[in-house]
Amino acid sequence: MHADEATEFMEAEKAEDRFKRRCAVLISIFAMLLAITSLGGQNAAKEATMNNIMAANYFSFYQAKNIRQTDLNIAANEFELAWASNPALSDDAKAALAAKAAEYRRTAARYESEPDTGEGKKELMAKAREHEAVRDRAMQQDPYFDYAEALLQIAIVLISVAIVAEIGQLAWLGGLLGLVGGILMLNGYFLLIAIPGFG
Repeated sequence: MHADEATEFMEAEKAEDRFKRRCAVLISIFAMLLAITSLGGQNAAKEATMNNIMAANYFSFYQAKNIRQTDLNIAANEFELAWASNPALSDDAKAALAAKAAEYRRTAARYESEPDTGEGKKELMAKAREHEAVRDRAMQQDPYFDYAEALLQIAIVLISVAIVAEIGQLAWLGGLLGLVGGILMLNGYFLLIAIPGFG
């Protein structure tokens, strides 16, 4: 082997080592992004489920308050009808029925808004809407994490194959897919842009 050939061989080996090191670093970066993406996707799914349950609970509580309010108003109407349509009732009985009807109407009116307890219909509806908004945001985030996860996994595989097969184009393709996956991951966290077909 001549000195020129040895130098060329050593240069080729250095270039190959440099290629492998760069690929290894890229795989490490994409693996880290994959872990972060997976965590974001899991959190978005949990957030969507939890807030969907919370919204349903508040809507159910609202509905129960509404039914109770309707029942109280019906009962108050019946008391008022009873004292108005029965002239044989004593004044004490009429007063008791009127007092009970008024009490039911006050309770029914209180159910509309109870800022001190936060359990009025107005407050319950607001809480339900808040949980719906959080759920909807989490549901928008989830597809970005799903696609980012898939692209990062494919990128890692392509770059790994590029090292073994010594095909630079596969590394470039893997790098490009990993970059797109990283962008989708960031968009999943921050929802910076709305991409048609996602969420």
